[in-house]
Amino acid sequence: MSATPASLLDAPIPPAGSAGIRLIVTDMDGTLLDDAKRIPEGLWPMLAELRRRGVLFSPASGRQYATLARQFAEVAEGMAFIAENGTYVVRDGVELSSDPLDRSVAGDLARTVRRLAAGGADVGAVVCGKRAAYVERTDEAFLAEVRKYYVEHRVVEDVTAVEDDVIKVALFDFGSAEHTTAPALEAFTATHQVVVSGEHWVDVMNRTADKGAALRGLQRELGITPAQTMVFGDYLNDLQMLDAAEWSFAMSNAHPEVLRRARHVAPSNNDNGVLRTVAEVLGIPLPPS
Repeated sequence: MSATPASLLDAPIPPAGSAGIRLIVTDMDGTLLDDAKRIPEGLWPMLAELRRRGVLFSPASGRQYATLARQFAEVAEGMAFIAENGTYVVRDGVELSSDPLDRSVAGDLARTVRRLAAGGADVGAVVCGKRAAYVERTDEAFLAEVRKYYVEHRVVEDVTAVEDDVIKVALFDFGSAEHTTAPALEAFTATHQVVVSGEHWVDVMNRTADKGAALRGLQRELGITPAQTMVFGDYLNDLQMLDAAEWSFAMSNAHPEVLRRARHVAPSNNDNGVLRTVAEVLGIPLPPS
């Protein structure tokens, strides 16, 4: 049962230091990042303290590995990155797991997006490979959205012809992804994960791939239990990840289904909710803001 979304600080939380947390996993957009897409400055000293205590910090995002690695470049040593909504997990430059899509499925998705666009939908596909992301749309408005999440991206003539291991296909809809693009992908839902990962994004992956499956694999790799895991999320692509941790927190700004699924509610992404919660549970002083 979730706590009330007003504030974690009003919810019943065990005494500081009693949690036994060994792994902290957080979504990025709408969770760790504020609405201006900024990492809170207080994260850097907190990461140093977590490292001193032997607690592993792991970003888990729909963003590509190259983007996450760049964002955390100064502190990346030993950090596990759950990238591309769980389809690609990397630690210290070594792949721990991946779940590539069949090339034919990626091609079918690209052609579906082309038909949607030809019918008037303002949508574009990002074919996500291990080395880079690939797009056909060349307009600046679309590319500006791609750059936010895929620092390694290439404009190609035909995304169905790329030579890379495709791990996900992401669709950006300038309208509502949940109400416009996702329903148009109904033919894929019987065989694949079709996940609304944000207001404008839909991700399509193998049915075996999600952030929860990636987290469980990481837990097995490290010998860490759900009881030793703290997770933060805000959107539908975070649901399975929340199920993999006993310390599961929905941000107060989260999608209603995420608020229902999590055990606790943290302050919003704009109220430094991840850092405040970690500080509360683990007894780590927050630096002055």
